[in-house]
Amino acid sequence: MNDQVVLEQAPLNSVDRCDRCGAQAYVRATLLSGAHLLFCAHHAKAYAEGLKSKAAHIHDETNRLMENSEK
Repeated sequence: MNDQVVLEQAPLNSVDRCDRCGAQAYVRATLLSGAHLLFCAHHAKAYAEGLKSKAAHIHDETNRLMENSEK
């Protein structure tokens, strides 16, 4: 049997920046290799198809954008 430890990831905050453009990150992709990539909502959407085959987990907080716009 293959045991895996899954660590809960901390929420993204204003210090987390998109690896592509430097805007605030709302998506964290954990790759199969264990590396992490951070993306703003725009770049997460642009790279979503390619990430599906390379990511072990995608933590998406883009719903926070709608919460912030309602305030």
